[in-house]
Amino acid sequence: MRNQPKYNFFKNTSYALKGLIDLIQNETSFKIELIIAIVLLPVILVIDATIVYKVLMFISLMGMLIAEAINSAIERVVDLVTLEHHHMAGRAKDVGSTVVFLSIFVFVITWAVILLDIFSKN
Repeated sequence: MRNQPKYNFFKNTSYALKGLIDLIQNETSFKIELIIAIVLLPVILVIDATIVYKVLMFISLMGMLIAEAINSAIERVVDLVTLEHHHMAGRAKDVGSTVVFLSIFVFVITWAVILLDIFSKN
């Protein structure tokens, strides 16, 4: 049996917000990516692009934040299990970093292709 309380929307939302606050307070990479997202979200709103382009830009931008949150969770769980150097712990952390790297790659390519398409038409 799982050690999980009964589902409560408001309680679960408070856990999510608590996690978000913790990320903002303790994770430099998340803070940097959050600033990038805050700066670029208005661009999505004002740019003269199709709704499909805007949605792709939004998803790729949020994907970067989601990947960073997942990576932070992996790192914390690994550190909880062992603070000693272990090759499997290192591999787990490396895979988490790869998730972030790939999300940033998708973000950059998505935005570059869309912006090039938009500005090449003008």
